[in-house]
Parts: sequence; C-alpha cells; structure tokens
Amino acid sequence: MKHMLKSFSLWELLKGLNLTRKKLVSNKITVQYPEEKTPQSPRFRGLHALRRYPSGEERCIGCKLCEAVCPALAITIDSEEREDGSRRTTRYDIDLFKCIYCGFCEEACPVDAIVETRNFEYHFENRGEQIMRKEDLLAVGEKYEQQIAQDREVDAQYR
Repeated sequence: MKHMLKSFSLWELLKGLNLTRKKLVSNKITVQYPEEKTPQSPRFRGLHALRRYPSGEERCIGCKLCEAVCPALAITIDSEEREDGSRRTTRYDIDLFKCIYCGFCEEACPVDAIVETRNFEYHFENRGEQIMRKEDLLAVGEKYEQQIAQDREVDAQYR
C-alpha cells in the first residue's frame, strides 16, 4: 500500500525537484577555465621534458631504464658511447598517444633526466606531432626548468 501511494504521488520526482531547488540557490563551483584555473599539485604529471645540468650538458646517460619500465612502450631510446667513454642518447622519442602518464619513467631515472612538467595545455594539429623527439623534450625542459626545480624541492620535503 505504501509503495502504491508513493508511486501515485510521484514521490521520487518530488525528491529530485527538491534537490534541484537546493542546488539552484547554492554557491557555484564551476570554473571559467581559460580565465580561471584551479590550483595544481607539484606532483601533477603532464608534458614530458628532458633536463640539462647547469653546465648545459644533457642529463640523460642512455641507461634505458625509462624505456624498460614504461608499461605502454611509449619510449624509444638509442644510445652510443662517446670518445670519453660515457654514454649519451642519439635518439629519445616519446609517443604521447601511447603514454599513460604514470610517472614510472621519472621514478626509474637515476639522474633525474626525464621529468613530467605541470603543463597540460598542449595539442597537436598534424599527424606525427605527438611523437616528441629529443630536441623537443630538451626545449620543453629549458622552458620549464625553474618550475621543475621548484617542484623537485617541494617533492624532496615530503620524502
């Protein structure tokens, strides 16, 4: 009997309308995106970057740990030995369509060469642009080096 009374009185509909009425007069939480931005964590994982030492030499030693640990197989590395006996990469490609932004490459790197910046506002207009090559990754690293260094300091405080 109770169930029948609720179905004839449209009880669920009235409960839904009451909830809508409450939300209609409450404070809005919508962010007007390009003008307003929400705060980001220093641990946010966005666009990849390769870092350099303060002397200008690239950090990557060609150990290929990031390539081995990548679950999506998005990283491709070729390396060669230099005259002084050290290894450096000749090719470092990341396919951003394959990448799942897990951060394993960052964690595996012994010299902190590959990092993920907090930049999430990037897009591709042409086929093939999603593959970031070594030069592109180094350029991103140079552009965001100050922010990367600050994030590393904050991250070190929590370890």
